Amino acid sequence: MNNAEQKHLEFVQNVVTRMNSNSFQIKNWSITVFTALFALYGSNANSFFLFIATLPTLLFWMLDAYYLQQERKFRGIYEDVAKLSDNPKSTKLFQMNPSLYVKGKYSYTSSLLSITELKLYLPLIFLSQISHYLTTGTLWPEKLSSLINTLSQLI
Repeated sequence: MNNAEQKHLEFVQNVVTRMNSNSFQIKNWSITVFTALFALYGSNANSFFLFIATLPTLLFWMLDAYYLQQERKFRGIYEDVAKLSDNPKSTKLFQMNPSLYVKGKYSYTSSLLSITELKLYLPLIFLSQISHYLTTGTLWPEKLSSLINTLSQLI
């Protein structure tokens, strides 16, 4: 392997590292926001905070799955450049085209439903919904006015 190919591998590895870092930060933010909403419930006993904790968790899950998908695509590029894959896609030197990697483990659905994603986000969603159910007896807020009251208390 010549110097140019090694440099290309370094570039791809830097992108993979960046995507992995972004994914970690999203997981960190998800847990922080989730915990903050539970703390808000603890401070003013408004069960709406327990219910609403599901929404940012779902959004962080979708965003985290996007970065995991991108990371997988760039790992595919890395494997092709390093000549490690069985069916390498033809790429030019210093070309990083993630759109060539679309099916199977490179799909968004595969990333969304990966074991690492499910092990983090499903328990958080389950915890927020069960906590809301145990405090109110319903899975959904009874009145929309609870949202308005909650927002007015925050302002």
